[in-house]
Amino acid sequence: MSKSPLIHRHSALARFKANGFRNMAVTVIVGWLLVFVFLPNLMIIATSFMTRDHASLVSLVFSTDSYRRLFDPLYAQVLGHSLLMAGIATCLCLVIGYPFAFIIAKLPARWRPILLFLVIVPFWTNSLIRTYALKIVLGTKGLLNTALLSMGLIEQPLRIMFTEIAVIIGLVYILLPFMVLPLYSAIEKLDGRLLEAARDLGAGAMARFFRIILPLTLPGIVAGCLLVFLPALGMFYISDLLGGAKNLLIGNIIKTQFLNIRDWPFGAATSVTLTLLMAGLMYLYYRATKLLHKKVTLDD
Repeated sequence: MSKSPLIHRHSALARFKANGFRNMAVTVIVGWLLVFVFLPNLMIIATSFMTRDHASLVSLVFSTDSYRRLFDPLYAQVLGHSLLMAGIATCLCLVIGYPFAFIIAKLPARWRPILLFLVIVPFWTNSLIRTYALKIVLGTKGLLNTALLSMGLIEQPLRIMFTEIAVIIGLVYILLPFMVLPLYSAIEKLDGRLLEAARDLGAGAMARFFRIILPLTLPGIVAGCLLVFLPALGMFYISDLLGGAKNLLIGNIIKTQFLNIRDWPFGAATSVTLTLLMAGLMYLYYRATKLLHKKVTLDD
């Protein structure tokens, strides 16, 4: 039975409205990406190849001096120190976050949403405010020293503020949820039958962990490490507030070049280098995930 012209008209009108909404949504998204993502990054890349000008900040003279300055021992030292601090913070987040995520994943289903909610709650408060709150805890007369003194564990207040330890504590405190969430997602997907089979075959707890749990949760580990390591390189305000600007990160260099020294080409060159570093790490993650899936397929 053929549809009436009225039904055809309504169907065509509905398709027109659906296509119109889809086209409008795609246009808005593409326009937003062009204006707020592509264009700013293009301007940063272009600025990195220009020359510093004290009058107008940037002069339109092509130069690669800004990139060559990155190999200066001073900046290379800051870069190495920044990578070291971010690496230590990432390792600590992994050591703390893995058992934390494992415990959450193995709890009864009714408790998991509550604990995950508690992990996410800190995101509701600005990280800058949380960093200021951390100063109250780590100060010479802060909560930590007061508690340790009252328990008799120390005789003199510990000097934590404005040290590398304070910066690492701040990075771990701010970024730990970024490690826990992907780890939880990977651990929750573990097939319990594999662990039961390994147990039946006589595998001990350590063997089950290193030969089954760890390989199968490797994507979550890599994702968590990237989510922690990459932001840790640029969190300049943690270094400023907790490290007293003595333990610089790459983000501190970029901020100083743009806001204080007004050397925009060098700041832009540092930003581009950091972006390329992040892109390289993301590519390694992509390759590792692809190889892992390929290995699992072959094993199957």
